[in-house]
Amino acid sequence: MVPLKHKKIICPRCTGNGFFKVKESIDRARDKVVQCPMCNSQGEIDEEKVNTVYVNADGLHRLH
Repeated sequence: MVPLKHKKIICPRCTGNGFFKVKESIDRARDKVVQCPMCNSQGEIDEEKVNTVYVNADGLHRLH
């Protein structure tokens, strides 16, 4: 039996880059590059996991 393949979609947090920039601090406006924890720096997530994405004050998160 052939396993079903899950459709991949672009990660909404990093918009497919696998990383994003954040400000280092309020005092220092220098950007810092961080790896995307939502897609594990892949740039894509399984379509079925989209329903487990939620947004709060800290940003987008994925339920494990």
